[in-house]
Amino acid sequence: MKSKIQLDPKIVVSIVYVIAMFMVSMDGTIVNVILPTISSEFNLDPSSASGINVGYLVSLAVFLPVAGWLGDRFGTKKIFLMALGVFTAASFLCGFANNLQTLNLFRVLQGAGGGILTPVGMAILFRTFSVEERPKVSRSLVLPIAFAPAVGPIVGGFLAEQLSWRWAFYINVPFGIMVLLFGVWFLKEHKEPTAGKLDLPGFLMSAAGFSMLMYAMSIGPSKGWDSPVIMYTGIIGAVLVLSFILLELRVNEPMLDLRLFSDRLFRTLGIISLFSMAGLLGMLFVFPLMYQSSLHASALESGLTTFPEAIGLMVASRMMPWTTKKLGIHQVIRIGLLGTIIIYTLISIVGPTANPWFLRALLFSVGICLGHTVVAVQFSTFTNINSASMGMAATLFNVQNRIGSAIGVAILASILGEVGTSSIGTNGEHHVNLISYQFALLGSVALLVVALLFAMRLKKDDFKAKIPKQHMAKSLDVKQVSSG
Repeated sequence: MKSKIQLDPKIVVSIVYVIAMFMVSMDGTIVNVILPTISSEFNLDPSSASGINVGYLVSLAVFLPVAGWLGDRFGTKKIFLMALGVFTAASFLCGFANNLQTLNLFRVLQGAGGGILTPVGMAILFRTFSVEERPKVSRSLVLPIAFAPAVGPIVGGFLAEQLSWRWAFYINVPFGIMVLLFGVWFLKEHKEPTAGKLDLPGFLMSAAGFSMLMYAMSIGPSKGWDSPVIMYTGIIGAVLVLSFILLELRVNEPMLDLRLFSDRLFRTLGIISLFSMAGLLGMLFVFPLMYQSSLHASALESGLTTFPEAIGLMVASRMMPWTTKKLGIHQVIRIGLLGTIIIYTLISIVGPTANPWFLRALLFSVGICLGHTVVAVQFSTFTNINSASMGMAATLFNVQNRIGSAIGVAILASILGEVGTSSIGTNGEHHVNLISYQFALLGSVALLVVALLFAMRLKKDDFKAKIPKQHMAKSLDVKQVSSG
């Protein structure tokens, strides 16, 4: 037992966080490429299989806002491992599903685990590492943040072609069990003694509001935004979310303390992250579709074409200590966004028919540029957040990122639907309408431009920790900060 206690907690947390978050992040994109295979095996229309993702996203939206409070109230180790256990077990059950209904049910369970896992894991990570140490962990952060979504399509395409779509879910099981055992033995428990009671009205409003919004944004592009179901669901969801925000600003023990947004750095970097994730996930959604449609490539081939972006992210993580020291974090974020905007524009102009290696070089450059921005934002957002507020701050940050990802995919999918991805020639043959994909990529550029505008407001001095000054006045009312 003594040898176990002597393990460096920073190493333990890094291993547990990276592997667990890698599983959750990759699961978001690995399923996309196997949907046609699943619909074929179950003898369904391909559009029917979209519910596999919708159920996951809706469930995730329900449990994500309450994750910070659960960790603070019952212990981050306990809640993290319980969520990981649910996610792992649900992955195993998804692989055994023999019809769409049971698969959707198990995906909902996966979403519940993933929604709690991500913010609690982030809170554990940033409580373990000080503000000064966080840039050093940027190399591990890039794996679950941006590398995993890029690897997902390759892994999913390979497994679907060589083994079975079921292995896209089974692959989580051994890693989940390994992290569970490692976490049980070596993770340390942390509770916030001032965590209050559950804000039940806030939870009910957020659960209904965020799930309805997520549903509308996920289904809207395919059903049409003028569909009564989409319009009513979206409007009611937006009203509930707005009511939830107003409620949280009034109660003494909120589930999510939105007062944390009073910190300028936390607020600005959160907005930058939202639009950056919208642009990144939007591009990862559109480019493979464009590549497969125009060249009739397989899911695996398109995944291999986008893979250099993931390599670029790894290179960026290695460069981060040097670039932040030479340029400053604020300039790294700006230059990364500007470079990505230029490259996205080039990709939209040249299209998928350009020289494959030229495209791969562009995507590699995207990884380097946006990798700098995403990782710099990730480890800088919590500069002024103290340990008591970390669970709630991590939850807020992840809610924003999830909304940003959904917004990016919804906007770009709507552009594809509005312009049309194919046209019918004079002889009745179908032609790929590349212009729709190019417009969609320009939509991704617009999202990154918004992020850049906010990045231009950052100053060098913003990144100097101001925790003691900021939180001294709040110490008398710490429940408002830590009860979420």
